[in-house]
Amino acid sequence: MIEFDYRNVSAEILGEENGLNIEEEFNNYNDRIARIINELNSKKDKPGQWLQWMNLGYSEETVWLVKEYAAMINGRFDNILVLGIGGSALGGYAVCEALLKPYWNLLTPEQRNNLPRIFFLDNIDPDQINSLLDILDLKKTLVNVITKSGSTAETMSQFMIIKNRLQEEIGDNYTRNIVATTDQNSGILRQISNEEGYKTFVIPDDVGGRFSVFSAVGLLPFALVGINIEELMQGIKDMDLALKNTDIRHNIAAQNALIHYLMDSQKGKNMTVMMPYSSRLKYISDWFVQLWAESLGKEYNRNGEKVNIGPTPIKALGATDQHSQIQLYNEGPNNKIINFIRVKEFDTTLDIPKIFEYTGIGYLGGKTINSLLNAEADATRVALADYQRPNVTITLEKINPYNIGQLLYMLEVQTAIAGELYNINTFNQPGVEQAKNYTYALMGRAGYEESAQDLQAKMH
Repeated sequence: MIEFDYRNVSAEILGEENGLNIEEEFNNYNDRIARIINELNSKKDKPGQWLQWMNLGYSEETVWLVKEYAAMINGRFDNILVLGIGGSALGGYAVCEALLKPYWNLLTPEQRNNLPRIFFLDNIDPDQINSLLDILDLKKTLVNVITKSGSTAETMSQFMIIKNRLQEEIGDNYTRNIVATTDQNSGILRQISNEEGYKTFVIPDDVGGRFSVFSAVGLLPFALVGINIEELMQGIKDMDLALKNTDIRHNIAAQNALIHYLMDSQKGKNMTVMMPYSSRLKYISDWFVQLWAESLGKEYNRNGEKVNIGPTPIKALGATDQHSQIQLYNEGPNNKIINFIRVKEFDTTLDIPKIFEYTGIGYLGGKTINSLLNAEADATRVALADYQRPNVTITLEKINPYNIGQLLYMLEVQTAIAGELYNINTFNQPGVEQAKNYTYALMGRAGYEESAQDLQAKMH
């Protein structure tokens, strides 16, 4: 299982002003945490609770359908192009970056075991889209368009462009190059898919985008590039079993949720830094930023009181950001808690040669880059504690599908528990909708004429 070290948030190390009396707080909150865990598990099957993501690790039918499709089209495509934004792309991108060989798309087909390259188009920058289309042979590209509603302007505008080009280049058989992941019954993409005959996969009801990585949203791209999704799902199931434990001393998601909540509410640490010491885990931070920000940043609590709460997530990468951010973390405002992710065993080893022994860098010779990276991680967390800066460390034995499944599911449950501690709705995002509606108005969508008039007045 994943290891979790919270020593560097304790008052013994940080002092009373910045640290927690952690065992005392575990005692104080044990009953409340137990109620939260029981309630989450008891409500996860009830419609409208937005907790179906807690069941995704057990969806054997989805695994079977995804694997069947991946086997059926094996060898037909050189490229997978994923169209999505936010939760429809971040999780897939993060897991592919973690589990595929680095520089996957630059490897030869032989080095990729003849599996396709994969590209995530998660923005609507015209230069990026045009440049990607310039290098992709669409005839040999499978396009996976992902949106539950089918009304996501960014994703559907991308799709309209690429669908049109596919049709021009391939002709009537272009539908074979499209697979849609969307709502089972309703929405614009479901309507289009049914009319045009696209192969489809389902985004389950009561699963929000930022919690959808273990649905077909993520599993389909993973299977298409050869990631072992059964091993991934086993990691989720084993972590789910561990996180059903209502004793906070044996539940790492509850521990980290409570630590972050108390650091924010009692100690003024309202910023959460996610800092993996592995380039392969860099985009886990991007995924976490959406999960944490969109889930916990809320104007109102469940009692209807205006609270404007939510810790701000920040992404960083070790050791890179030791040279850009750590100065601020050590000596700037003491308003952050840093989450390190550390990897014990890397897939490869890289020796540092014994040269320049007559100089001040001679001590590095004979060591490994592996040990240097982890020494940097350990030195940084101790140095932060010396400055009374709270930090926790999540340690993975190695980067594999099992451990990545565990890590992401643990962070999802941690977020859900934190939301209950804040007494807010973790699963809505009303603050996102206003800008969406304004965009619809600016682009002339029917039904938004009044909004367009209001917006024009505000802009001028």
